[in-house]
Amino acid sequence: MKKDRRYLLLSLLAVSTVLAAWWLATDILKLVPSTTFPSPVKVLRTLVIKFWDPNPDGATLPQHVIASLQVSLTGYLMGVFIGVPLGICMAWFTRFDWFARPLFDMLRPIPGIAWIPLMIILFGIGVMSKAMVIFLSSFTACVVNSYSGIKQTKAVHLWVARTFGAGNLEMLFKIAIPTSLPLVLTGMRVALGSSWSALVAAELLASTQGLGFMIMQCRGLYRPDVIIAGMITIGSVGAFLTWLLSLLERRVVKGGRFS
Repeated sequence: MKKDRRYLLLSLLAVSTVLAAWWLATDILKLVPSTTFPSPVKVLRTLVIKFWDPNPDGATLPQHVIASLQVSLTGYLMGVFIGVPLGICMAWFTRFDWFARPLFDMLRPIPGIAWIPLMIILFGIGVMSKAMVIFLSSFTACVVNSYSGIKQTKAVHLWVARTFGAGNLEMLFKIAIPTSLPLVLTGMRVALGSSWSALVAAELLASTQGLGFMIMQCRGLYRPDVIIAGMITIGSVGAFLTWLLSLLERRVVKGGRFS
């Protein structure tokens, strides 16, 4: 509890320091024109107004957040439910690893953003095209970390289990998977960050609603206050989702903590 309170205080101090420096540079010293880089007061006012005002991009902030979350969570959950079992199977079953690894090694270096034009051609600019881009971004991290977690299972634990008559699948589900959970959850957290970043990129290029779409529209309208408000919202929602995943880690993995 003391460590958590200390972490919270230091986090608030860091945010307050940045806001104070920003306010000092814009409102007090006037180092940057307000039309180019608005003050935190103006951005906060815009952030509050956007909760009910659809101008200038045609939708309120909650509508944009819901649209982004719908796409992000769809693609992310697809990446987790396919990537984690695939990484486990590749690490545990040698022949399956020989079969799947060449294809995975070819797809792994391709960033999710590079898939955007192809997905637009295949699925249009709807939810599915962006969800597939996010799936490909989160899929890789889930596979790699799940694979590494299984491979780090201690041989002595498997030897003891085999000595007591455990079968191959029994060792997988009772020893390998439980001991790999820290790395699996780490992969899920990395995938969450990758999927959120890919979502914004996908919405910048092909979307009719969402936080990335809002930022792109307001860039053309020269509304830096709305752009910064959108960036703050992206960071806040991403941090909140990471915090939720950290809570899951603390419950599932002994010794899990916020990081």
